[in-house]
Amino acid sequence: MTPPSIGVVNSPVTEIRPKVKSKGCGPCSSGSTVEVDEKLQQRIAKHPCYNEEAHHHYARMHVAVAPACNIQCNYCNRKYDCANESRPGVVSELLTPEQAAHKVLVIAGKIPQMTVLGIAGPGDPLANPEKTFRTFELIAKKAPDIKLCLSTNGLMLSEYIDRIKQLNIDHVTITINMVDPEIGTMIYPWVHYKRKRYRGIEGVKILHEKQMEGLQALREADILCKVNSVMIPGINDEHLVEVNKVIRSQGAFLHNIMPLISAPEHGTYFGLNGQRGPTPQELKALQDKCAGNMKMMRHCRQCRADAVGLLGEDRSQEFTKDKFLEMSPEYDLQKRREIHAGIEKFREELKLAKEKITIHNTATDTKILVAVATKGGGLVNQHFGHAKEFQIYEVDGKQVRFVGHRKIDQYCQGGYGEKAALENIIAAIADCKAVLVAKIGETPKQKLHAIGIETVEAYDPIEKVALEYYQQYLQQTVSC
Repeated sequence: MTPPSIGVVNSPVTEIRPKVKSKGCGPCSSGSTVEVDEKLQQRIAKHPCYNEEAHHHYARMHVAVAPACNIQCNYCNRKYDCANESRPGVVSELLTPEQAAHKVLVIAGKIPQMTVLGIAGPGDPLANPEKTFRTFELIAKKAPDIKLCLSTNGLMLSEYIDRIKQLNIDHVTITINMVDPEIGTMIYPWVHYKRKRYRGIEGVKILHEKQMEGLQALREADILCKVNSVMIPGINDEHLVEVNKVIRSQGAFLHNIMPLISAPEHGTYFGLNGQRGPTPQELKALQDKCAGNMKMMRHCRQCRADAVGLLGEDRSQEFTKDKFLEMSPEYDLQKRREIHAGIEKFREELKLAKEKITIHNTATDTKILVAVATKGGGLVNQHFGHAKEFQIYEVDGKQVRFVGHRKIDQYCQGGYGEKAALENIIAAIADCKAVLVAKIGETPKQKLHAIGIETVEAYDPIEKVALEYYQQYLQQTVSC
């Protein structure tokens, strides 16, 4: 099975999740159980952030047109920029709305599987409303098939909800890290609202109230809302369970709990003061605790504010200002539709292939983790030495569930294996029972086997390879 020839895809296939049925206003409410209606499925079908299964087929891009911000977060430093770094708030260049629109049209031709345009910074889009809405106006007019997305801290959301709906912006992300202002004082030093700067709990209370207003406004406007929350150990990690309950009751569609990024070299308050981020195991445990209440996003890559390409890759350096301004737009709506039709055909073939996978009933509740090297398309299809991240799946013999990703140093550098990189990889996947790859060299294979991590070479759907390995693992466990 070969994906459509539209470029490399670097994201995982995930479980087919139960559909969510809404019993209240908006796309999702506290009555969420099983079944998402067909109309809602269509709204998220090609959105790589809102749809786990779609994100390894379709790309997104962000344009950096919004430099100002109206709050300060202890985990953010918008002044720091590194072309090789992927984290929110980082950009290489600011654009005017006209430059941003030109860039979108260029990339829509170069990367036809790009379906979503987001504005996420480097500040807050709604602290820069003129630039933000002008950009959306230009793109909506010239590229009507591209979905428009907005990411905000929520402070000004309710005041611009009519404009958002008028522009048919159907997906909005709010970053909500607390619903208890006392906890918020450890995250937000100040909030600037209505021409006045508020410090301490006074400012945090305003932010919280406006975020709740914004959630309600999105619900009433029938705009899909994803909530991002940064997990900060010792500050809001336990509290995020309560955040999850509140946003679910307010109609949020998806919850994305992300790990704090706090390296000292980033220059953030938390980074400089030694605040650690969560381990992958801690992050997964919290996501699992919240998963019973609403849909969780586990495939987030915490993208730059100028990211381009599929989740898990960033092609922004191919389209720097000096390059894309010299390119002629190649936006062709008919051609894009044809390519998307090819993608959908492949997705259907992959779905049929999954349905043919034999699941052996087992009497055990044993769950294991496996690491997968994949270039996308739902397949185990990448060489061990070429992987820059592993997709982590939890397997219990009945289903294969995507639970996260682990970034690693690429093992093969210039045709040779790097010892330090292999040590980094082993540390990253030490809790996995096996690594599933297209190919692997003898040296890393022996090193992995020595610490109890099996290697499986295959070129098949991830679910098939993972379930077959699980049966082998059980047999070995029983025989021992």
